Amino acid sequence: MGRQTIDSMMSSMPTLPALLEHIGYPKQKKHGLSVLRMLWVLLAGAAHAASIAWPFALGLPQGQPVWWLQLLALAGLAWQLDRCRTFRHGLTLGWLFATAWLCGIFWWLFISLHTYGGLASPLAVLAVLGLAVFLGTYYALASAVYVAIAPAGRTRRALVFAALWLMAELARVQFFTGFPWGQAGYAHLSGWLDDYARWIGVHGITFLAAFLAAGLAGWGQSRRQVLLFPLTALVVVVVGVALLAGRTTSTPAGSLQVTLLQGNIPQNEKFQPGSGLPTALRWYAGQLQGARTALVVAPETALPLLPQQLPEGYWSALQSRFATGGQAALIGIPRGSYEAGYANSVVGLKPAPVAGAAGAAPVYHFDKNHLVPFGEFVPPGFRWFINLMNIPLGDFSRGALGQPSFEWQGQRLAPNICYEDLFGEELAVAFSDAAAAPTILVNVSNIGWFGNTVAIDQHLAISRMRSLEFERPMIRATNTGATVIIDHTGRVTHELPRHTRGALVGEVEGRNGLTPYALWVSRYGLWPFWGGAGALVLLAWLARRRR
Repeated sequence: MGRQTIDSMMSSMPTLPALLEHIGYPKQKKHGLSVLRMLWVLLAGAAHAASIAWPFALGLPQGQPVWWLQLLALAGLAWQLDRCRTFRHGLTLGWLFATAWLCGIFWWLFISLHTYGGLASPLAVLAVLGLAVFLGTYYALASAVYVAIAPAGRTRRALVFAALWLMAELARVQFFTGFPWGQAGYAHLSGWLDDYARWIGVHGITFLAAFLAAGLAGWGQSRRQVLLFPLTALVVVVVGVALLAGRTTSTPAGSLQVTLLQGNIPQNEKFQPGSGLPTALRWYAGQLQGARTALVVAPETALPLLPQQLPEGYWSALQSRFATGGQAALIGIPRGSYEAGYANSVVGLKPAPVAGAAGAAPVYHFDKNHLVPFGEFVPPGFRWFINLMNIPLGDFSRGALGQPSFEWQGQRLAPNICYEDLFGEELAVAFSDAAAAPTILVNVSNIGWFGNTVAIDQHLAISRMRSLEFERPMIRATNTGATVIIDHTGRVTHELPRHTRGALVGEVEGRNGLTPYALWVSRYGLWPFWGGAGALVLLAWLARRRR
């Protein structure tokens, strides 16, 4: 096939803008910012939210990530930014996209604020919108800077867009206590890019996804590049996956039989002395006493009182239960005192480690490190907001990063509480010493604050991504779901029906060894991401200045 034939074929292929105009998207002036363009970006942001965990019971599997929708949605934003010529327009479009996306991701905060917190519905709506607008600032700035410094050439533009998008995501991870819920990389949990997790983690996948989306946005804008970017993407995705797929770096460390408890205590009754509290104490005591597996796990604040506040003999009976025999327990319970401070904790009970020794081993405890703003501590200046609600709150003390694992029957079990598994770089601290690294991750949560919503699916995806990054199984005991066993490949092997009361019994295989991601992120944290993305942006800025 001659060059003239190839050029003729390329010239006849429609560009992306031409296709959009053909299906009814109106032509716009490049320097304008019409209402239709803003609506386009809002819809793209909403689609981006849906791609993380599909929220509808139609068309696609409900609650599952949709990787191709994430690429198309972000490509929609990148395409609009490529048509901007002013910093202000880029700022506006980035803000609109991020606000729609983030509202669509964590709209369920309304339930905790209004239904359970008693905050007036207009104020609850404003609070959720305000959080989305605030966090959207990172993406607005990234979009504006992209418009200002994006170089010529589709691949280079895609790299700069991906670098800026990653920096915005990292800012959401680290600034103001961090809340990176719904990050773009989670949409690729079961897609083409999931094999990269053990090498570069969810943040690296986010970068690759943004690179592909930006390239897709410009595909066909220049007819000579119609085939160039797909070939680049082919190298990044297909060749990369071929090299990385199936290259496991962990080894089996034996199996453990577990019982995971799901009390399904209604959130509006959980702390009520006449309803939810006695129900929780009675049910969990019965399950803990009657469990027959090597390990039984109760969820976050399964026992919603301090040990010294429990009915007389309650706590000592549990300690006696696990002081002998071949069973142990991990129990979510607050811990502390007025003088020493309080902690959201997991307490571990097991027999003495020395054969023939009398009594129980010293009580193990893990104290939550990454506390929830407004729920577990009050940010300075926001006491007035807390006073508007009726949520039982406390200023908890923080536990340390990298706390020791709970060792039992040859396994090292590393607890994390609630959304702590959202911060993989913090869990990675426990992997800095390969000999002491966890063999099993344990999440205890209470998502009851958010009702029967997509929040459960989103949190499950987070846990599955941690399993992929570290090649470790994750067992999850929750109040309302998802109570599951996840293997080291991120696959759910056992699951309890949600919003039911019951116990999930199954076997989990521990793993030894460090993934490349665990190896370097446990030592350097997020600095390699910041450094790499920052270097790409700096080079683009310097090139822009020289033009």
